Amino acid sequence: MSRTFRRIRSVDHDLYLRLDGIEAKLAQLQNSVSQIFTAVQPLGAMAMDLTALHAEVERQTTVEQSAITLIQGIAAALAAAAGDQPAIDALTAQLSASADALAASVAANTAPAPAP
Repeated sequence: MSRTFRRIRSVDHDLYLRLDGIEAKLAQLQNSVSQIFTAVQPLGAMAMDLTALHAEVERQTTVEQSAITLIQGIAAALAAAAGDQPAIDALTAQLSASADALAASVAANTAPAPAP
C-alpha cells in the first residue's frame, strides 16, 4: 500500500470517528430537546388556565362592585325616605320587583345540579 493511500485511509477513519461522535451528540441533543418540550407543554396549558382564572376574577370583581353600588343605593334611598311613608312604600315595591327579577335571572342562569 502506498503511503498516500494509507494517509487517506487514516484521514477517512478519523473523519468517520468524528462524524460518529457528532451523530451521538446530536442524538443526545435531540433527546434533551424532546424532554424539554415535554416538560414545557403543561406550562402552556397552565398559562391558559391562568388567563381563564384572571378573567373570572375580573368578572367577579365587577359583580361585587355592582352589588356594593346597589346596596349603597338602597341605603341612600332608605335614608332619603325616612319618615315619608309613601316613599318607603314605593321603595319597598321597587326593591321587591328588583329582587324578583334578580331571583329569576339567577335561576335562569344557574346550571342544574348533576344527577347523582
